[in-house]
Amino acid sequence: MTAVRSLIAIAAPLALLIGQAQAQQPAPPTQTGPEETVTGTLSQDRTVIAVPAFATPAVTTVAGLRTDNLGRQIADVIAADLERSGLYAPLGPGSVRAISMAEVRAPRFADWQARNAENVVHGFVQTNSTGGFVVGCYLYDTQLGSELVRQGFEIQPGDWRRAAHKCADAIYSRLSGESPFFDSRVAYIAESGPKGNRIKRLAIMDSDGGNHRFITNGQALALSPRFSPDYKKIVYVSYLNDRVRVFIYDVNGGTQKLVTESRNATFAPRWSPDGRQILFSMAVGGNTDIYRISTEGGTPVRLTNAPGIDVGGSFSPDGKKIVFESDRSGSQQIYTMNVDGSDQRRISFGGGRYATPEWSPRGDLIAFTKMGGGEFRIGVMTPGGSGERLLTNSWQDEAPTWSPNGRVIQFFRTTSGREGKSTIWQVDLTGVNLRRLPTPQDGSDPSWGPILP
Repeated sequence: MTAVRSLIAIAAPLALLIGQAQAQQPAPPTQTGPEETVTGTLSQDRTVIAVPAFATPAVTTVAGLRTDNLGRQIADVIAADLERSGLYAPLGPGSVRAISMAEVRAPRFADWQARNAENVVHGFVQTNSTGGFVVGCYLYDTQLGSELVRQGFEIQPGDWRRAAHKCADAIYSRLSGESPFFDSRVAYIAESGPKGNRIKRLAIMDSDGGNHRFITNGQALALSPRFSPDYKKIVYVSYLNDRVRVFIYDVNGGTQKLVTESRNATFAPRWSPDGRQILFSMAVGGNTDIYRISTEGGTPVRLTNAPGIDVGGSFSPDGKKIVFESDRSGSQQIYTMNVDGSDQRRISFGGGRYATPEWSPRGDLIAFTKMGGGEFRIGVMTPGGSGERLLTNSWQDEAPTWSPNGRVIQFFRTTSGREGKSTIWQVDLTGVNLRRLPTPQDGSDPSWGPILP
């Protein structure tokens, strides 16, 4: 993947680019209980943000992309990202007037105030000398008439969506005070075919479903993908006949290497935060335990040995602890342990069964699947087991994965009946901003990676 060169700290080139187009235009002035179910609808108090199509000083074409069309597409992606956050009500380029290049740095604030927009996003797109584009992005407060965000990027044609996501991230972070999460990717399992004979392929996409790509061809069954901390690799399980293998796939090189192979059922591989170890579970002689192995392979180290089924969840962000599920108490519950397997202790006591725990990248919460009354639901609790809250209320929601900023959770939902269609959804920690992600086929077992470098 081509890097997106940031011009955030290079104010002079941006000012020069815009100055060439707008000449003497003046600059604007600067200035809950143990188990709580969260339900509701989207808030009606979302901030209105106008996002007109990005301007261009001259309509030119690179790699089949016209700068005027690209300006509209970038604005569309920014508006969609902001809307997905649940905090904002964007007025996208389809519902507001276009702006001129001269307005990029000199907004007509009265126009946007008349549309009840508290903020407005302006930007521009133009070609550069290296066969790519320069994209400028600005956020303004319409009431104060002040500039809140100024960013610029040099991009190659195939990376234009990343520039849009980075602009949306800057806006989201400035207005919400939270870390960004739009410029990230998701690995998941694409499913097709009848329920009893599903073809399961490894696939990746942007956090909003764009730039979709299939990785495996479906000849072997692919399961449990996870991005490496540096985004360069994906670990996953491959089942082919009686061979069960854990592979690490190189995203850029398109190659993969074998980490471990067994005739025993093997599942749920997870990266350590430093990217040097893989956590996985394996069933041997009727007992399922959690193991740790180097990414270079070698002999796995067994971390659990209690009778029953122990399934690895994930490392804590600091790499010192592991959260996992076990039925050693008679039903599936959530436990934590030190990275060497010591100090194993149960933390879930809310009734029902618990599975697929995943530590938040912020370290403050653990997401899980709660099973009871014939339903699977997504919930969160603290690492000590307190503050349990259920965020979804459907027939079968499972396998949570966290956004890079630890404020949104993706999961997959399966419908009842013989068809059993699976789709990928996400919900924020309020439990009210629930939405489905588009995928070309059915989707399951998502893995949300960190912010892209």
